[in-house]
Amino acid sequence: MAYARPDALVSTEWLAAHLGAPDVRIVDGSFYLPAQKRDPKAEFDNQHIPGAVFFDIDEIADTSSPLPHMLPSPEKFSSRVRKLGLGDGNKIVIYDTTPMTGAARVWWMFRAMGHKDVAVLDGGLPKWIAEGRPVTDDPTPARERHFTARLNNTLVRSIDDVKELIDSKREQIVDARAAGRFRGETPEPRVGLRGGHMPGAFNLPYNDLIDPKTGTMLPAEQISERIAAAGIDPGKKVTASCGSGVTACVVALGLYLVGAPEAAVYDGSWTEWGGRADTPIVTGA
Repeated sequence: MAYARPDALVSTEWLAAHLGAPDVRIVDGSFYLPAQKRDPKAEFDNQHIPGAVFFDIDEIADTSSPLPHMLPSPEKFSSRVRKLGLGDGNKIVIYDTTPMTGAARVWWMFRAMGHKDVAVLDGGLPKWIAEGRPVTDDPTPARERHFTARLNNTLVRSIDDVKELIDSKREQIVDARAAGRFRGETPEPRVGLRGGHMPGAFNLPYNDLIDPKTGTMLPAEQISERIAAAGIDPGKKVTASCGSGVTACVVALGLYLVGAPEAAVYDGSWTEWGGRADTPIVTGA
């Protein structure tokens, strides 16, 4: 069973063959939680795929929001990616070190801003390095290019949107956090957040869609099986949520690959929902 939309992924073999292609731009979208105490920019400076530029999820964001790495305005997004040398007409390939989490977030951000020719490197930097492919510490000179950002509101959900969806059940809410956090049994990594999940939400932990040995997305048949096992209807639109809007994008990527309606992401996710006193929460399975 092949992916219904294979355009969202490229293999390490494909990228190695297109490293010098004039229309291909490579982006490192690595991201870590504060508790991991790792600096993705410093790691990028130390080694990255030749020609790559670094996309800082925490800076290319609405930094006026009290919530972490919220989607910025189209104007700010356009300004930042132009300076990275990413423009209209480019095929943008994103990788990370995790793999898949930060890259999936950046993939979703570009699609939310109207750029469709964007893909994730399957397996990310770990697979690339394991295969003996080249890395460098040379900085990539960025030549500013024009980028047109047009926000696609069908791919972004606010807290008010989610409250309405809980009442209307117009879309399925899918929580990408680990099962213990979803059930309210495991403490949240961010201090001050209540445990549990939104009423009516389904639980599909993001790493259930990733091969633990290779760091690549599971084959289409296995992704479809995991979606079905979680009780999700693949024919109905999903709004994906997680801790802070990053790993939800892995679920959005998986749904995209198997041909489900293109998922939206609740950008504030549990950091917003679990941090407020006026939001309904349930615990247990």
